[in-house]
Amino acid sequence: MDVIVLGGGLMGAASTYFLARRGVRVTLIERNRVGSGATVASFGNIRRSGRYLPQLPLARRSLTLWGKAAEMLDRDVEFRATGHVRLVFSQAGLEEMRSFATAARPWGLSLEELTATELHARFPGLGPEAIAASFSPEDGSGNPRLIAPAFADAARRIGAEIIENVEVKAIRRSAYGFEVETSNGIHAAACLLNTAGAWGARISAQFGEAVPIVAKGPQMGVTEPLPHRILPVVGVWAHDHGGGYLRQVERGNIVFGGGAERTDVSLDTGHAKPDPARLPGQLRALLPILPALANVSVIRTWSGCEGYAADGLPVMGRSATAPGLFHAFGFCGHGFQLGPGVGDVMAELISTGATETPIHDFRIERFHRRDEGQGPG
Repeated sequence: MDVIVLGGGLMGAASTYFLARRGVRVTLIERNRVGSGATVASFGNIRRSGRYLPQLPLARRSLTLWGKAAEMLDRDVEFRATGHVRLVFSQAGLEEMRSFATAARPWGLSLEELTATELHARFPGLGPEAIAASFSPEDGSGNPRLIAPAFADAARRIGAEIIENVEVKAIRRSAYGFEVETSNGIHAAACLLNTAGAWGARISAQFGEAVPIVAKGPQMGVTEPLPHRILPVVGVWAHDHGGGYLRQVERGNIVFGGGAERTDVSLDTGHAKPDPARLPGQLRALLPILPALANVSVIRTWSGCEGYAADGLPVMGRSATAPGLFHAFGFCGHGFQLGPGVGDVMAELISTGATETPIHDFRIERFHRRDEGQGPG
């Protein structure tokens, strides 16, 4: 068996690595550089709280792989299990947190509820007006700039072919399987894995599988270094204060996102950029989370092209129309934590025909078989 992987973000690079580790001949094709798209624009959050519940087995599988990443890839990708705190500022937030914690427990996720006193004693400076918080100690963060190239380099060392900076001109069915015509020649394989991110729906549509998806760009930023005081990743429940989130890296800078609407992105160019006019409002939304941001300088802002499916869930699994075609795209801005697990699951599915991790809710035909109901949402 051999496989072509289209798209060199985290999902594609991880899939390529795990396929190669299973002895599959695999070629990754990326139109720019590996990890230069939505992955590098990510916040780097590795969290399970607040996820769609049937996604938690995949998130658990992925978290296990994050913990092995440095040894597995022979490179520090800066995974740090510093924990994940989500603050509560309202009664709606408190109800959402408790409802999720109860529902998530049978799925293997236990959240610790912190009172306001416990929160402020354990994490001074965070959310002085917060009335409660959840804490997930096993979660944390990783470096979005390191992880996809690390998977691609490790895959190359065990036999995968990594092709970068090529234009995909056409994708065709063939007697053998699939042909991908690029600016550096034609590549053929028995199977094709579509990990093209926001562009994934354009590929699936060529095989009669339309997916309602829009391209959006998050507003991300980083501050000058501050005295180190915050270890966990920090977010909020109930989208209080615009759903802002932040983390402090080891040299002291605060990386932040949320608190501002995502920008529209044209898939023709794929160019996403932050809106400077939204930055003041974004920072004001973050102040209740971390008042220390009031007098700091923002040294860089950025964005990236992310694909958002209509129901907020990814597309993952077999094609419903083309044997040998597989999909893993449209992770709706929350795929960073899932990346290693997605790669491992897709490699297992392609090479063995099945996977032990449930992904039924993410099948592509949910958009087409409306007679079976509206699917998860």
